[in-house]
Amino acid sequence: MLIRPETPADIPAIYAVNQLAFDGGEAEPRLVDTIRLSDDFIPELSLVAEADGRVIGHILFSRIHIQTEAGAIPALSLAPMAVLPEYQNRGIGSMLVRGGLEESRRLGHAIVIVLGHPNYYPRFGFSAGMAQTLECPYGDAGPAWMALELIPGALHGVRGKVVYPPAFDGV
Repeated sequence: MLIRPETPADIPAIYAVNQLAFDGGEAEPRLVDTIRLSDDFIPELSLVAEADGRVIGHILFSRIHIQTEAGAIPALSLAPMAVLPEYQNRGIGSMLVRGGLEESRRLGHAIVIVLGHPNYYPRFGFSAGMAQTLECPYGDAGPAWMALELIPGALHGVRGKVVYPPAFDGV
């Protein structure tokens, strides 16, 4: 198993992975394609899981921000994360999340936000409590709305609305 940044040759496989992982839907694969063409795309943070030369998983971290009274604070969105159905529940998603968080930290990012399964993401340090002062633009997401500090204290005293780029509007 290899976790690595995507290459142009991976784009069709990434589309297929996101489509199949999300029950044949088009929203997530289109989200990835739209972000890839935007200023919010960070090539080093679009990672694939490869096994036997085949892309079987994908994770994307992209730029967002927290709008506060004092101004915008940069953050990352973890979305989407997908693994082909036949490879799920084998730890591949966990490898993608850990690899992505490690690379995000290495690149100097401080905050990651996820709207995801509250029984899955806390194992990586995400916390609904840490996101309590951050307004979710999609309404009350309850414990599915989580944040993670890659730099300890990065969210200390931060209160504001998380702003996603227009690419997320269709998801």
